Amino acid sequence: MAESLNNSSSKGLDYDGLIRFLVEPFLDSPDELKLDFEISASKPRIWVRLAIDTADKGRVYGRGGRNIQAIKTVVAAAGQAVGQSVYLDVYGGYTPPSERYDEPSRGGSGGRSSPSRPPARRPPRSRSSDDSRSRSR
Repeated sequence: MAESLNNSSSKGLDYDGLIRFLVEPFLDSPDELKLDFEISASKPRIWVRLAIDTADKGRVYGRGGRNIQAIKTVVAAAGQAVGQSVYLDVYGGYTPPSERYDEPSRGGSGGRSSPSRPPARRPPRSRSSDDSRSRSR
């Protein structure tokens, strides 16, 4: 059974301070950062839940998720150094369904945009025998 702890100090490693050090530079409002720790009583595992503001989500994740992957790697390596498995889950950026489509619609689809489709491709032009003869001359 896992117990939930607000104090993340375990075996001398301050996960709270480490994660705040890594994440806060990406945040416009560092006060909105919320951390929750769950430490397994039977195994050396720690689950960290990181909650961020919607506006900061893009910067925390970075292009292709590079920032968050680097943060997860550093936290996992720090945990491994003291014999623990650390898992970092990010929460944030959730918009309730009632607020998703409140913006004015542009095309009569109720504010929902349809996925863009590539333009239709034309079939290749068939070359007539006259065209190929005139080019070879």
